[in-house]
Amino acid sequence: MNVGNWVYLGVGLAIGIGVRGFLARPEVSSSSSTVLSQNKQQATPILLQQMKQTQLAYHMAREISQFKAGFLARTTHVLRSPLNGLIGLHQLILSNLCENPEEEREFIAQAHERALKLLKLIDEILSVARVEHGTNKLHIQPLDLSELLQEVHDLTYMLAENRNFPFQVLPPDPETYILADPNWLRQVLVTLVESCIAQMEEGSICISAHVAHTSGYVDIWLDVPTHATPLSEPIDFMTSKNKSPEVGEKNDILLPGMKLLLNQTLLEVMAGKLQIVPFPAPQEQASDMTRLQVSIPLVIPEVELLQEEN
Repeated sequence: MNVGNWVYLGVGLAIGIGVRGFLARPEVSSSSSTVLSQNKQQATPILLQQMKQTQLAYHMAREISQFKAGFLARTTHVLRSPLNGLIGLHQLILSNLCENPEEEREFIAQAHERALKLLKLIDEILSVARVEHGTNKLHIQPLDLSELLQEVHDLTYMLAENRNFPFQVLPPDPETYILADPNWLRQVLVTLVESCIAQMEEGSICISAHVAHTSGYVDIWLDVPTHATPLSEPIDFMTSKNKSPEVGEKNDILLPGMKLLLNQTLLEVMAGKLQIVPFPAPQEQASDMTRLQVSIPLVIPEVELLQEEN
């Protein structure tokens, strides 16, 4: 075989290899596009859940900012609601519109009940305002986190049990201690749990904790259905549809926005914060749960020992 034949053979082999690669390329491209499509389908629920959590966090920050900006106007609105009901009952009595003495006595009882609720509302607002201003001193001290969460469970589990909602507390490490005022922190956690349970239609509720040593905080997690969070629907602080509860009802006349602001204020005074963080849902599906996170300073044993020595 001469040199020319070898050249022709080499050219033929090169053309054959090129044609084979060109024909196989669509298969590789098709396989790659299939893998990308599957990855996108798996990532879609996760992205949707992250977007939902981000929207809730943004809504929380916006509502609190707006509420603080118009605190006086909104506080007077909340106070006027039970006060108007109280005035209306008195007008019925003074106008002799009662059919008999029994009905008049019933109206007086309702007016008395509304007056007590109004006084309680004012006391709650004033107590938090005094704490924020520094008039009422906080008793910041090391607290056993396990005992605190158990107390919160004991105070609220009956409310969940009466409505057949599973309620679980996952105790943290027994050696976990936090720095906070026991009474105020307990009130914040109980209020959050009660508010969520009151809005729940179905599902479960769980309290757990995570120690973030790098940040020096303990994160208390409250996992509840998304529809039961105080921020699951727009908060209209100026709405008039929230009427004062009738006698015998156990509903609190504090609006969700007012509760949220009071809790946030108390946590900030204790060097803590309240926020919404992504719920750890499985990668293949989005979760219908939302995680409320209460962050409180962690007690570092070395620092406490040094303070005691000093």
